[in-house]
Amino acid sequence: MKKKIRRLPPGARQSLVYWAFVLPNLVGVLYFSLLPMVQVLLRSFQSAIGGRWVGVQNYAAVLHNTAFQRAVSNTGQFIAVCIPLLLAVSLALAVLLYAIPGVGGALRSVFLMPMAVPAASVVLVWKVLFHGHGLINGALLGAGGTGIDWMGSNAAFWMLVISYLWKNLGYTMILWTAGLSAIPEGIYEAAQVDGAGRWQTFLHITLPSLRGTAFTITVMSLLNSFKVFREAWLVAGDYPHESMYLLQHLYNNWFRELDFDKIAAASVMTSGVVFLLIGILQKAWDGEA
Repeated sequence: MKKKIRRLPPGARQSLVYWAFVLPNLVGVLYFSLLPMVQVLLRSFQSAIGGRWVGVQNYAAVLHNTAFQRAVSNTGQFIAVCIPLLLAVSLALAVLLYAIPGVGGALRSVFLMPMAVPAASVVLVWKVLFHGHGLINGALLGAGGTGIDWMGSNAAFWMLVISYLWKNLGYTMILWTAGLSAIPEGIYEAAQVDGAGRWQTFLHITLPSLRGTAFTITVMSLLNSFKVFREAWLVAGDYPHESMYLLQHLYNNWFRELDFDKIAAASVMTSGVVFLLIGILQKAWDGEA
């Protein structure tokens, strides 16, 4: 007599397949992301040597550190300048290129080129253009003007802003274009029949329809603004002009000096501020819905 094979119910089989796909990724995220975050949180309350419990002493030391204060001020200024500029310029370009389908696709590819350019090549071009004896100063002197110390004055901050915009403009524009393509054309046709102009349709149809896309782009731009380090470090080194001394420079210098207690405390505070900003953005977006 053959033994009857018990089969799992369809729902149980689907759940088993689901967990078979999810579990490896879940274990990876837990091991490589969540556990290190917990360890950093614990290290922020311990001394760098010996792991002695010191309470909030590391946080007090970081908050009173002048380099940290300078880095936080510059990073906040950088975010306040770059994100509105990036959102406005990329949206304007996306709307403009979306209106010319035949040429817009090729131009979008041109704007995506900076993402494929290695950082070392970007730095080389940057040095050729903005060095004290570079092309731009050469042109200024040739025109009878005076040269500018681009990387040794407050102009260094704006060089960093231009680098960020140049690097992220194409990708952000593509995200805006995806949001524009999801808006039904019938809405625009109905608005035109009612006599609405281009500016009115943009204000009352395009912008409200891009709310979800705008939130995603804003959050991604906020996170990317904390990653602006390679180009500035390769050009100006560990200690650039104070106007472009960001949190990434501070972390790099503390890591080299093995100040892991300060790094942990500063990282926890930075993460808390980022999560708070994202929560405020989410609240604002939900409140306007």
